[in-house]
Amino acid sequence: MTVDNQEAESLKRFYVASSFRNIVNVRYIAQTLENMGYVNTYDWTENASALDGSSVTIGDLRSIGQQERDAVIGADLVVVLLPGGKGTHVELGIAIAQGRRIILHSPAAVIDDPGTTSTFYHLPEVEKCHGTLDDLITMILGREVTVAD
Repeated sequence: MTVDNQEAESLKRFYVASSFRNIVNVRYIAQTLENMGYVNTYDWTENASALDGSSVTIGDLRSIGQQERDAVIGADLVVVLLPGGKGTHVELGIAIAQGRRIILHSPAAVIDDPGTTSTFYHLPEVEKCHGTLDDLITMILGREVTVAD
């Protein structure tokens, strides 16, 4: 497919970082955004084999890591769904370093709990959303949403 410059500028490329335990929520966000014309830079939920460590090689992990890194770098928007694992937080760090728009979502206010938060959640470039996944979609689309302070 050939895309001219004007069309390329209007494309919204996104990546959803989270853990396998959030796979249903990740797929919901990705499908909703794709239905609105957004482009998912990488669907890591297809790597379910990585859940079973006995069937995954170091080479497989390297390949997945490279694809996920490239997807974060190639995204305009990185959505981080908590709770996340080690990889989620590495992806958050890549997104921060690359200057991507980042929206950090938590269904509860754990983002602001000193016992469960991370210093990186509170950088000015990290937008925070507490609430439902639909609240998150509203925020992504740039519509006003009430979030906890």
